Amino acid sequence: MALAAATLQSLMDIVGDSRVRVDEQSLATWGVDWTKMYTPAPSAIVFPSSIEQVQAVVRLANDAGFAIVPSGGRTGLSAGAVAANGEVVVSFDYLNKITEFIAEDRAVRIQAGVVTEQLQNFAEENGLYYPVDFASAGSSQLGGNIGTNAGGIKVIKYGMTRNWVLGLKVVTGKGDILELNKDMIKNATGYDLRHLFIGAEGTLGLVVEATMKLDRAPRNLQVMVLGTPDFPSVMHVLREFQARLDLTAFEFFSELSVQLVTAHSGIARPFESATPFYALLEFEALSDAMSDEAMAIFEQCVEQGWVVDGVLGQSETQAKNLWRLREDISETIAPYTPYKNDISVMIARVPAFIADIDAIVGAQYPDFRVVWFGHIGDGNLHLNILKPDAMEKADFFAKCKAVNVQVFETVQKYNGSVSAEHGVGMTKKAYLTYTRSAVEVEYLRAIKQVFDPNGVMNPGKIFDPA
Repeated sequence: MALAAATLQSLMDIVGDSRVRVDEQSLATWGVDWTKMYTPAPSAIVFPSSIEQVQAVVRLANDAGFAIVPSGGRTGLSAGAVAANGEVVVSFDYLNKITEFIAEDRAVRIQAGVVTEQLQNFAEENGLYYPVDFASAGSSQLGGNIGTNAGGIKVIKYGMTRNWVLGLKVVTGKGDILELNKDMIKNATGYDLRHLFIGAEGTLGLVVEATMKLDRAPRNLQVMVLGTPDFPSVMHVLREFQARLDLTAFEFFSELSVQLVTAHSGIARPFESATPFYALLEFEALSDAMSDEAMAIFEQCVEQGWVVDGVLGQSETQAKNLWRLREDISETIAPYTPYKNDISVMIARVPAFIADIDAIVGAQYPDFRVVWFGHIGDGNLHLNILKPDAMEKADFFAKCKAVNVQVFETVQKYNGSVSAEHGVGMTKKAYLTYTRSAVEVEYLRAIKQVFDPNGVMNPGKIFDPA
């Protein structure tokens, strides 16, 4: 759907002629995320460079009747940033500055387009640490991380993005600018609207600025990879290590993951033995006694039959390569057009839950290769089904969707989430009620109506209009 010439000119008047693009390549580049299920069809891409310009674009959307889709690093996995219905994409590529460092509060004020790795590096340069980390840190933007409440590989110790947001500046769907929480740790003055915008996927308004909390940098991180004979053993290993050490990460992945990553990247297998599953754990070895404790736990797990083999990184390079076994999985499987599920349950329910899911997958996809990995330390599983080379993409996605009901009925059975950290977007929208009750969804719609009465903000994401 093309914009009216007058509306297009109004956008150019706001941001400048060179900051509005309608060419085919730009529309295809900025109208998507990492999902492959929807064809991008935006009407224009707009690149504001100030909060005032963002506000003017939102107000124009209300007056002219077009919809807005926010665009950050476009690394999302739920089609939350896909503009499939003629929307105007608002890119934050030029709102990418770190504007203030507040040392006394261990806080940093940033614009929404700041890349995650940019913030991580800034923290390190100032002797601090930003702990929310994931494979797309080099391209994902903080506004998108906030919009999806991104998690990643350190959640077991540091929590989700939500835990690190001290304050927000947002442009609501009505075009109002709100400054939320004013960057304070303690602020008991009614509803904390900041938390409504965290995880809202741009459906209430646009995050334009955030104040992020930083932490002390971890010291002497040690990485172990342990091979286990079955999945329940992974959970035994988690319980034993977590009872005696303060873990900063606990991840798991399957043997097929190791085969694909080592073939793709050329890094070595962690050890000679091949086992069905692997656990990667990380901890701070603040003393020799803590390193000795880790080895004692490892030996106990071997004696119990929970671990077949293992390795402790002996150098920074080896530790990085051990991490690559986990972090390179998404990049490695991307060419296979994977069908992804990002699901979670309480940690105590994980063994029974994964057994049920594995049975469904084995019965329904006997000829498909399935890659398991995830942040098992916080109950988050990533189920990836790889498209066979000879199968058309549409046929593959249709077959996967046909089994979704069984998968999500199992999620509901264990009182879990159909989306642990990737958001709902369009890919999980039809399954929202497996996690949220119908009454809850009505409250969500009512909240959206308050902030976005004309429905201009990322419509069709999370839920459809009533």
